[in-house]
Amino acid sequence: MSKIGRRFEGKVAIVTASTQGIGFAIAQRLGLEGASIVISSRKQQNVDEAVEKLRAQGVQNVIGVVCHVSNAQQRKNLIEKTVEKYGKVDVVVSNAAANPSTESIINTKDSVLDKLWEINVKASILLLRVHSTINPTEISRLLAQDAAPHMPKGSAVVLVASIAGYHPPASMAMYGVTKTALLGLTKALASEMAPDIRVNCIAPGFVPTHFASFITGNVELRKELEAQTLLNRLGTTEDMGAAVAFLASDDASYITGETLVVAGGMPSRL
Repeated sequence: MSKIGRRFEGKVAIVTASTQGIGFAIAQRLGLEGASIVISSRKQQNVDEAVEKLRAQGVQNVIGVVCHVSNAQQRKNLIEKTVEKYGKVDVVVSNAAANPSTESIINTKDSVLDKLWEINVKASILLLRVHSTINPTEISRLLAQDAAPHMPKGSAVVLVASIAGYHPPASMAMYGVTKTALLGLTKALASEMAPDIRVNCIAPGFVPTHFASFITGNVELRKELEAQTLLNRLGTTEDMGAAVAFLASDDASYITGETLVVAGGMPSRL
């Protein structure tokens, strides 16, 4: 890891799905830069192990909370435990994702479609649920109960999408579509939460993690993916952590509503 600064001294950051892979690397980077970290995952053992690992790496201000992002009570508990411990939330990184199917979109089961939407898109919205001042009839449904009410002016939200959001591959088409939705959600939330809270997004390329092992673990497919990059390599979890840290920091104080593609030059857009 390259030399890093201390841009998050006095800040509090929540990172969902952060006990391994990209989520863990994001939590690690923010923590090494001085943030108090709240990690979360679905299993207590994974949370406990990740907390100990971060502490061993020099991140002392860290707690872990079990949270399945599609569970309303667990989301609420995640925010409550954070505020109880640290008094506020400065950074929210919505990293949780699921990809339970390699079926074509047309052949994807209803239950799988629901799961993809719940975890990959809807959870990011509910985690940041705030009062609506645009449509008064929706206020009762959108009562402030999660992260946004505890985020002071200057806070930042970072969503984690994917290069697949620009070009959904056949083997993970519906997953890609949910990530496309996050690109639009970033724009919409940035407008809604401005000017006090910035909302941005990263779109990682293919990164060798447990989540992506069915792709990156295939030697031939990995070579094909590397050839599609301009840098002739796949990304690392540290690459993604660095990108999120930039967008969440004051170095990006004039950036909101944007998606940063972190994919080594893989084709995404003009």
